[in-house]
Amino acid sequence: MGNLITEKLRKRIDEEALLSDAKAMTQAEEDRKTARRGDSLPSRRAYSYQQPIPEDLWIKCPVCGEVVFRDEFEERHNVCPKCSHHFRITALERLELVLDPGTFREMDTDLITMNPLENDEYEGKLKKLRNKTGLSEGVVTGTARIHDQPVVVGVMDSRFMMGSMGSVVGEKVTRCFEYAIQTKLPVVLFEASGGARMQEGILSLMQMAKTSAAVGRHSDAGLLYISVMTDPTTGGVTASFASLGDIIISEPGTLIGFAGRRVIEGTISEKLPEDFQRAEFLLEHGFLDLIVARDQMRDTLGELLIMHNPIYSRFGEEMIDAATMLDSESWTLGLTAEERESIEAEITAEDRLLVVRRGSHCLDLIRHKDRPNIIDYLPLVFDAGLELHGDRYFSDDAAIWGGLAVFNGKPVTVIAHHKGRNLQENNHTNFGMAHPEGYRKSLRLMKQAEKFGRPIFCFVDTPGAYCGVGAEERGVGEAIARNLMECMTLSTPVISVVIGEGGSGGALALTICDKLGMLSNSIFSVISPRGYASLLWKDPTREMEAADKIRITASDLTELGICDEIIPEPGEGAHDDPQKTAMNIKLFFEDSLISLDKTPIDSMLESRYEKFRGIGVFGEED
Repeated sequence: MGNLITEKLRKRIDEEALLSDAKAMTQAEEDRKTARRGDSLPSRRAYSYQQPIPEDLWIKCPVCGEVVFRDEFEERHNVCPKCSHHFRITALERLELVLDPGTFREMDTDLITMNPLENDEYEGKLKKLRNKTGLSEGVVTGTARIHDQPVVVGVMDSRFMMGSMGSVVGEKVTRCFEYAIQTKLPVVLFEASGGARMQEGILSLMQMAKTSAAVGRHSDAGLLYISVMTDPTTGGVTASFASLGDIIISEPGTLIGFAGRRVIEGTISEKLPEDFQRAEFLLEHGFLDLIVARDQMRDTLGELLIMHNPIYSRFGEEMIDAATMLDSESWTLGLTAEERESIEAEITAEDRLLVVRRGSHCLDLIRHKDRPNIIDYLPLVFDAGLELHGDRYFSDDAAIWGGLAVFNGKPVTVIAHHKGRNLQENNHTNFGMAHPEGYRKSLRLMKQAEKFGRPIFCFVDTPGAYCGVGAEERGVGEAIARNLMECMTLSTPVISVVIGEGGSGGALALTICDKLGMLSNSIFSVISPRGYASLLWKDPTREMEAADKIRITASDLTELGICDEIIPEPGEGAHDDPQKTAMNIKLFFEDSLISLDKTPIDSMLESRYEKFRGIGVFGEED
């Protein structure tokens, strides 16, 4: 009975002239439902890939089941207009979609795939795939432009042996990076692969090491590598060059993983979540910077290339006009120069007067429900901002906002604690209390800023690092310690401002800097006043008394040689006028950066060390 049903299924699927694929699948499902115990039926594979089903002028999406016009589907570059599922496209379609027209020049077309294991079927299969796809191998490489930015580009094609990485694929990817080093160009690679190529055995495995080494040399040269994972990116490609990008992007719904789903389920004898190894799962777990829809990919890539082009860098001759050059959906645009000038024109001398308040009064003000946070300040202080995600180890921590921004026409990196404005936001951001992955994300982005010579601006507003079982298991102490040590030697300006609460080591991790500013009502302390009262007086209700005693205000920290500048808050506090407060913060950043730009790197690093080296009060016996 089982064999009979299987043969019937094969016949239905093969006879395309009589039955469409959709009808065959429907009939197969009916057979499955009516089969008796003992019948053998082909079961659905998790994540089995389904092509859209053509019906003349219409296409049926196998994901959502909706029927759409074929023209509309193709105009959206094989993305379902109903459910936005991204179907696979060929390497040539990808190149046409992303690159500036007429700029692509293919490289290394003369490489020939050999048969090192003398596999009887390998050469025939290669010949058949070359004829069917028009490709010589599983990756196409060359030079091109995206938004007029020069780039070395590579696109893998899963139609050619599932984009598996044999010797030629590994060689072409490696040559991409070597050529990019010689010409000082960025690299953009689109991965789509099932992993290693079994027909080439251990030689295929070794391509993982070869390509990773090439990425390392390219990185050491200070050059940008953007990795774009497309469906599917698995196996040895995931475990080599695909996961080593400075910025890692994926299309929605992309399958990404090392071991296959069935292998994992068979090993652990558990059913995995439905979203397991999908792009959204990888973003949540810290391994992607961005998920970008196909129709936004070209613009996003072009904008990232602009942000890393040396002519727009800190000392470059060109400026970035965010309004015209960064207009994809990925960016949050800030105020225009005219809008900022209008706000600055309304700032009076009184708005920039310093009002010194007691610690208990400051404690009340920083808890005000309308006190601005990083999301409020971002469009006010910066021309544009783009959040990047993930620590590359475990998770993306919403308590830390980190990413790229444009400040007065120049690229910078922004790291900030993110407190919410209501209970829902605070639940999402954990009240600004970062987990270890938050600090590892911040350090990753700081090291990235150092590589590309971007100044780093930090916004501090946290009760402290999150203390919990998970945080301790994942090494929150080590994560903070690593930040303190690594930030001390970053060879790029670091400027921090405390905008609310600076609590303990969780705040200190973002204040190892060249210039530290504090809003006039902000506080910075070794422990919260409530914690101090609980520990020393065994009475947490005395927190206001503690706030006045333990020297936590901006004026206190200035006297102690910790704070470099107090930034005025207009009126009763930042909540009274966030726009004017933001302009005062912006002025602090501008003045600090001008000063640091005139300082040689060695002198800046020595001053940074000596500042912290000199903090402390002690006596010595004669």
